[in-house]
Amino acid sequence: MAIAAHPRPAQFLRRVVQADLLVSGAAGLLQLAAAEPLARATAIDAAWLRGAGLVLMAWIAFLGWTLTRRAIAAPLAWTLIGVNVAWVAASLLAWLGGAIAPNALGVAFVLAQAAVVAVFAELQYFGLRRQQRG
Repeated sequence: MAIAAHPRPAQFLRRVVQADLLVSGAAGLLQLAAAEPLARATAIDAAWLRGAGLVLMAWIAFLGWTLTRRAIAAPLAWTLIGVNVAWVAASLLAWLGGAIAPNALGVAFVLAQAAVVAVFAELQYFGLRRQQRG
């Protein structure tokens, strides 16, 4: 039986970016294609959901471009981390600042997606550190 080797340091970061692209793409498509039903279920305005979906489409384009690079250089990795941290902060500020007034399911939706994005930021940071150590 073959034992799977740990991915090379550069590969770990690349795999995290691939996962971010897939999850962000699914979330963006959901928010674009099902904004009205999501709005009814979460009490988050459909325009906010569509707007977030459009932002996610731009994000996945950037992630896709990132994956075409031979290597993910540190400044690019820091950009990915920073954008993900900014998304978490913006999500929480939209809710806590009153820009959106979600119901309980909507709060769970906001917190769940913010938590997933925070995990991506942490994994990208971990991947960058690992890549720098070689």
